Amino acid sequence: MATSIAAETRSYTFDDRNIRWYKLGDFGEHFVPFQAHFVFTVLDVDVSQKLVDFMLKFPPNQQIFLHRHLALTNTLVVQGEHRLYEPTGALKEVRRVGSYTSSPPADPHREGAGEEGSVVFYSVRGKDGTLFEFLDDDLHVVGTLSMQDYINVFKAQKNA
Repeated sequence: MATSIAAETRSYTFDDRNIRWYKLGDFGEHFVPFQAHFVFTVLDVDVSQKLVDFMLKFPPNQQIFLHRHLALTNTLVVQGEHRLYEPTGALKEVRRVGSYTSSPPADPHREGAGEEGSVVFYSVRGKDGTLFEFLDDDLHVVGTLSMQDYINVFKAQKNA
């Protein structure tokens, strides 16, 4: 039954014309080295619940910087393929459109998109302080994104 329903379901392109996308460097010079190969928008920050919801838009066939998630992160692939890569750049996993994943704090990895680019919704949950670490190729921490960074970005987006 599920197979016949899936076969009859039409594919749609996510319409993001009313979303204002930002580069990470738009919110501080210290983020400029980490802004390549994606744009983002913060949808909500709930400090009392320790929740951050945002979306990333990846261009086709690119990988972002090496990083590590330090909190539970749920993702939903809204458009395209969400690709995860080993620190070496080798393909680790492909999440197709509609894939929902709940991941505890993770090993270092890179992320990106397939042939058509992608849009991925993220919900980071249950932690304040540092949420992400940016790493160099030797796995040394070279930058971070914290709950306070997301609060600042969300306020700046509202005032833009």
